[in-house]
Amino acid sequence: NNEYALMQRELPLDFIAKSPSLCGPILAAHACPVACGGAAAVLCNDEFVKKHNLYDRAIEIVGQAFVSDVPASFDNFINLCGFQSAKIAASKVYAMTGLSPKDVDVVECHDCFSCAELFMYEALGLANEGEGGKMVQTGQWKTNQHNGQLFYLTGNHGKQYVVNPSGGIESKGHPIGATGLGQCAELVWQLRGCAGKRQVDGARIGLQHNFGLGSAAVVTMYRKPNFSPTGSK
Repeated sequence: NNEYALMQRELPLDFIAKSPSLCGPILAAHACPVACGGAAAVLCNDEFVKKHNLYDRAIEIVGQAFVSDVPASFDNFINLCGFQSAKIAASKVYAMTGLSPKDVDVVECHDCFSCAELFMYEALGLANEGEGGKMVQTGQWKTNQHNGQLFYLTGNHGKQYVVNPSGGIESKGHPIGATGLGQCAELVWQLRGCAGKRQVDGARIGLQHNFGLGSAAVVTMYRKPNFSPTGSK
């Protein structure tokens, strides 16, 4: 349901299982494809929103944190892939916004490998450590108001989330520099309520996780603001 995605068909399980090994249990088909692509966002203040009457389209960035390498980044493979960095960044965002994982409705996370998405559920506080896989095993498919199918994960707070309704970069492809703004665009569409068959019904809070080897993790919280008829929040 994403016309911007590189992968437009399901990959059979036997195709995935027979793909070449990259490292241990991680196979080539578990990795996102590198792709060409572009994304853009308009970042503005309240006065710009008011001047151009964008109250029905504006989405608020309520918190953002950037964390580079920490000493634990080199302890093991999971931390080398950004677990601790993402965990620290998420904790900072929750602290600065006063929000928690149970407030989040929709998530876009950096699923460069299939296993990375599982442990990011844990780093972002959606699941207890070691229980990311359980979220998938107990997930449920639901039909939204646009007759689209979305997979809902139940976290450790009893809250249900939709993660990567865009298909993630496993589906969209990874255009490197444009990946983060691509995630931003998806969450903006979700919070505006214009994502069509990908729409998470009633979504008001979105969480984004992006990661770059080197390494750096960025976690951002978005919110659909409540504007009064005069335009004030």
